[in-house]
Amino acid sequence: MNQPSLHPVAAAPSSRLSAYRVLVAPGLHGSGPEHWQSRWQRLYPAFERVEQADWSQADLPRWSQRLGEVLAQQARPTVIVAHSFGCLTTVHRAAALQAQSGAAAPIAAALLVAPADPEKFGVAAGVSHRLPFPALVVGSEDDPWMSAPRARQWAATWGADFLGAGALGHINADSGLGDWIDGQRLLLGLLERADGPV
Repeated sequence: MNQPSLHPVAAAPSSRLSAYRVLVAPGLHGSGPEHWQSRWQRLYPAFERVEQADWSQADLPRWSQRLGEVLAQQARPTVIVAHSFGCLTTVHRAAALQAQSGAAAPIAAALLVAPADPEKFGVAAGVSHRLPFPALVVGSEDDPWMSAPRARQWAATWGADFLGAGALGHINADSGLGDWIDGQRLLLGLLERADGPV
């Protein structure tokens, strides 16, 4: 089946996307221009990137604090599109928000793509938290940063759905995904879940 190569979710209701603030949370070293996160930002200029002070140091408390600062700038329902260590940052911030107020507002949903293995970074305790909003973990069979079985286990810990995406490496620029149209469809499906009862 041929997939369109232009404006993937042009087929999708733009009103659904515009109903949410979408934050892009990259992993270590940020996401370069050919990473699907960067390409999505070019397709959807309203998407905002969470910029870290030091992309070379995976510092969970600092990255989480920065995400919290960006979230606090608006009260709009927010969907986070995270990759690698950005996934751990998202879970950590959701836990902090829930501890503070009993809810993770304004986070409405999270797409967690190719999460980094918390054990490798020594942060498992900080991200062993069940998310109070719809979330989808997308894992790859040959991801060097976390095996698909472990990604599935962490998805269960987070109360997230899990989708095996096949052998896509770390689901990054090296994976050759272009605009990653399938991923955009996953985002739209997640928004449909966020629209309804959790």
